[in-house]
Amino acid sequence: MWMRCRRLAEYLLFRGLVATVDALPPRATVRVAEMLAFVLHYCLPRRLTRYHVSRENLIQAFGDELTEADRSRIVYRMWVHLFRLVAEVIQSPRKMHLETYRELIEFGDLHECNEALLSGRPVILLGGHFGNWEVGMAIFGLWGIPMGVVARTLDNDRLNDWFRDFREATGHRMLAKKGDFDDMLTLIQRGGNLAMLCDQDAGPRGLFVDFFGRPASTFKSLALLAIEYDALMIVGSTTRLSDDFENRRWFRFRMNCEAVVDPRDYTGADAVREITETYTRGLERAIRRNPEQYFWVHRRWKSEPRSRRKAA
Repeated sequence: MWMRCRRLAEYLLFRGLVATVDALPPRATVRVAEMLAFVLHYCLPRRLTRYHVSRENLIQAFGDELTEADRSRIVYRMWVHLFRLVAEVIQSPRKMHLETYRELIEFGDLHECNEALLSGRPVILLGGHFGNWEVGMAIFGLWGIPMGVVARTLDNDRLNDWFRDFREATGHRMLAKKGDFDDMLTLIQRGGNLAMLCDQDAGPRGLFVDFFGRPASTFKSLALLAIEYDALMIVGSTTRLSDDFENRRWFRFRMNCEAVVDPRDYTGADAVREITETYTRGLERAIRRNPEQYFWVHRRWKSEPRSRRKAA
């Protein structure tokens, strides 16, 4: 009973937040995000904001390229980005439509991406906790390219239903990361498309490939899936562009294709590793261009290779 009341209260609070944010003008949305990020980063105890994790990740990724002030600035801008991302998810259904998306989205060279999507082969679209991955996913739905979007099921059923409805509004289908594996296989066997984030720690049994020059545990199942079902892999990114309030230009993004991986090009004994390395490098390239738009709080290098564990 207590848990049900708690989850109902969480949902009502969230819906109140949605209504408030949806009514905010663009400039106010940015100011609120900056204010919340300032409080979170500069006023709260840093153990509560996991600053030590973000700082350590930036050290591992960039080493001496960044000063301590640079790291602090990137973490602050990361929080601004995340608060803005939440607001953009809430506001995007009324801002971004088939008739308006060209005013909001700039496109890089998507020639290879388009060829892959029109190839008739199944496609696995990969991204990371970078930029606004939700806006990027919605664009494919507006184009009439439905995907099975793989995501973790939220503990609060009402919140989970809200996010499912948001993602499925443009024609996609939500698939639970745990529990819908058979549906994923059925979809890809029929030549459908899957979309998922590929930058989380895969645990001690994952495949260790370099991410910013340091071995990171990565899911090898994606490469195995691509090889088994002859699926093309697309690494994409959707980066927020600078605001231009004077010319009434905001809520602007740039979509890029970072890499297209064809498993037919990898036939040797190390095919799984080489495919995993290729899509990981694609994600890294995007993050290097705009490090403040990456979720550095996640412990990407949490797991260590067995050789290092033995040495320790």
